[in-house]
Amino acid sequence: MVVHRSRCWLGATAAASMETTTMTDFTWGAGAFPLRIVATDSTPVMLSIAQGVDAVEPERHRARPALVEVLALGEGRGLNNMRAIRTTIGDRLRYVDHTAHTGEGTATLVVRQRDETTGLLATTTLTQFDGVDAYRVVSTVENTGTAELVLQQVTSATLIGLTGHLGAAHDLDLWTARSEWCAESRWFSTALGGAGGFADINTPIHGHFARGTISLAGHSTWSSGEYLPVAGIENRVDGHSLVWEIENSGPWRWELDTLFDPAEALALALLGPTDVDHAWTTRLAPGDTFTTVPASFALATGGITGAISALTGHRRLSHLDVHADLARPLIYNDYMNALMGDPTTEKLLPLIDAARASGASYFCIDAGWYDDGGDWWPSVGAWEPSTVRFGERGLTGVLDYIREAGMTPGLWVEPEVVGVLSPVAQQLPDDAFMYRAGVRIVEHDRYFLDFRSASAREYLDGVFARLITEYGARYFKWDYNVTPGSGPDTSASGPGEGLLGHTRAHLAWVEALRARYPEIILEACSSGAQRMDAAILARYDLQSTSDQQDYRLYPTIAASAPMSMPLEMAGNWAYPQSEWSDEQIAFTLVTGLSGRLYLSGNIDRLDEHQLAIVREATSAYPEVIAHHARALPAWPLGLPVWDDAQVALASATDDETLVFVWNRDAAAAATSLALPAFVGVDVTVETVFPTALPAWPTTWNSETGQLAVDLAGAGESARVLRVRRA
Repeated sequence: MVVHRSRCWLGATAAASMETTTMTDFTWGAGAFPLRIVATDSTPVMLSIAQGVDAVEPERHRARPALVEVLALGEGRGLNNMRAIRTTIGDRLRYVDHTAHTGEGTATLVVRQRDETTGLLATTTLTQFDGVDAYRVVSTVENTGTAELVLQQVTSATLIGLTGHLGAAHDLDLWTARSEWCAESRWFSTALGGAGGFADINTPIHGHFARGTISLAGHSTWSSGEYLPVAGIENRVDGHSLVWEIENSGPWRWELDTLFDPAEALALALLGPTDVDHAWTTRLAPGDTFTTVPASFALATGGITGAISALTGHRRLSHLDVHADLARPLIYNDYMNALMGDPTTEKLLPLIDAARASGASYFCIDAGWYDDGGDWWPSVGAWEPSTVRFGERGLTGVLDYIREAGMTPGLWVEPEVVGVLSPVAQQLPDDAFMYRAGVRIVEHDRYFLDFRSASAREYLDGVFARLITEYGARYFKWDYNVTPGSGPDTSASGPGEGLLGHTRAHLAWVEALRARYPEIILEACSSGAQRMDAAILARYDLQSTSDQQDYRLYPTIAASAPMSMPLEMAGNWAYPQSEWSDEQIAFTLVTGLSGRLYLSGNIDRLDEHQLAIVREATSAYPEVIAHHARALPAWPLGLPVWDDAQVALASATDDETLVFVWNRDAAAAATSLALPAFVGVDVTVETVFPTALPAWPTTWNSETGQLAVDLAGAGESARVLRVRRA
């Protein structure tokens, strides 16, 4: 929907000379939160997430950032600082035109601006899926001038209207998440009006902007290896919220900036790689174009949970078509707390039998299946079966055994790297690998394939053709355990440009692979979840959420994963062991069921009683995963802190809510779960899993929407509860 408010404005100075300023002012977008686009013939296009942006006095807009901010050598910024906003080219951009159209399930707005000085044409495309209060934005800049431009950064979009939608900064909390190996998705809030937020420097007395910013950046190809590329702001008083994510499987940056006008006090810039953060520049010759990485954002009134709900709907609709994984079958993988990269026929056959008995549909042989030397790490690359691990059967015989057991075989692969001891390191031409300053990039005994290279892509085409057509593998655990730093500088203006070209070529290659082989299922893994971004998630079927081997530490990771992905994509490991108590076995299985149950562990050593607990969880899995696929996440105890005594995740549909609760404090007496969707009504509460172990007594308060859980004597334990209207 587009609502126009075009008008002319006559200022005091202009009135004296009878000059007018023409304003373009319109609203676009369906749902509760349409966007507002404002421009004049003396100011660039500005994109507001709030309807209340001042559109009467266009001269006040000069202190506000442009929809597209472009930093280029020789042009710089209008106000010197390290911010992405108020660039000289951005200030000079002027509205050209816009078009809007609707397609099947989507609406699209295209806005064009031009800088007459350089001839740079900026085209921004906004997309909204029907029924969700979320938007995707991407910008393309084209050099229509006569001189080359060297770009240093380009925003996918810069948003204003934050104050109008969210409220004053002193009521706002910024939500971000630290993330590292085995400690992924650790969310925390920072008060924007507090010590970690913005300082009020009394901008009117100084006469111009503050220069500081609150920003985060992801580096290299571990897009979530330091911080998640997802963040949000919540008004802690009235619940208005905004969340955003950068959709790049490589470097990214976002920044939150203060503005001069108290009524328009905040701006948000969303970017891919930049010169300062990622050594990224690109030369734009006349006629050349550059397209930014996409970014998405969602708006809500229900706090950070409400905005994540909107973004969850957007993410589901953004996913590539799913074929083989429609039923989200149960997968067993032999790695975690089991074979740990040392598969042999003798070790695998009992696990295959136990996986079949446990109800698994797929069996994935993890790392080491190709290694003859006993050290699988530096030998990757040829993807040929080991000649010593599988005896007379060979790998193909073990894969046949999996099929005879009624399961579909899968293999672990790490196709983007080649180990320094692999013969492939010398067999492939140099252009297949990443180089910088003429030196082949190596990290932790691995070289990196450069997906810009036809040689690299053609080699992997042959590898997957063999694994799929000859070996019959239909599931691939796609790992990515190392990262190449700034990136390759061959055929690029610098390593940042080379890396962006590589990551884009990789995504395109994955799409082509899936198109050729719709029968395969792809799991995204990267030392757990070091590359857990929207670009990867849209192209793979599930995401490994961690490599965490301590079952007691996993709940925080599992409960927070739906902040980054739909519930049904979160591959949470469950690895029961024979030496564990029944409650410990149930605990790890609850972790698995809270997302996409991903079974592992030495299940061949379980006795019949222990195996019965596993089978109860796997029997519940089809119903639970089908529920997840329709559900939206919520956090009845708030987003968990790493060492919280109790952790809870809710998976809510209109009909019922499944609540996953972990108690990590053996001495805890009780906890209380907030379920605001059920305020004012009576509910029934039942245990979904484990039903063979003692139930937790609960008490419902319909007035407050609180479910009190009696944990006295429960010890370290976990439960899946179903809450329905009575």
